Amino acid sequence: LGEADARSAIHLTLLVAAISVPLNVVFGISAAWAIAKFEFKGKAFLTTLIDLPFSVSPVISGLVYVLLFGAQGLLGEWLKGHGIQILFAVPGIVLATVFVTFPFVARELIPLMQEQGNGDEEAALSLGANGWQTFWFVTLP
Repeated sequence: LGEADARSAIHLTLLVAAISVPLNVVFGISAAWAIAKFEFKGKAFLTTLIDLPFSVSPVISGLVYVLLFGAQGLLGEWLKGHGIQILFAVPGIVLATVFVTFPFVARELIPLMQEQGNGDEEAALSLGANGWQTFWFVTLP
């Protein structure tokens, strides 16, 4: 723990976790809420996107990142011209972490929210709560 490399690795891990966890919470709850509580066009597509990290090898997702953000990638020239580094830097690590861990939040909450039903939300709306109040004080807790 006293070596500089070990401290750097611990710092990087804590930084990536501090960025990835709030992103996963916000987007996971939002996706689960949309899928469980509403009927909309593209619902099946959103569910498929959530399940994508379970069916795609991490090697393939890494290859996609290289093809997108690498030096000869689709966005590589533009990123290099603007001094932005994604691969082999904190943004790339955060992207990979969020991609791999995002489905766990949404997949855990979707069945729970579906089982909860809409009765409590409808009661809150009929008592005068607006959409945000219903979400914050009824659905989320």
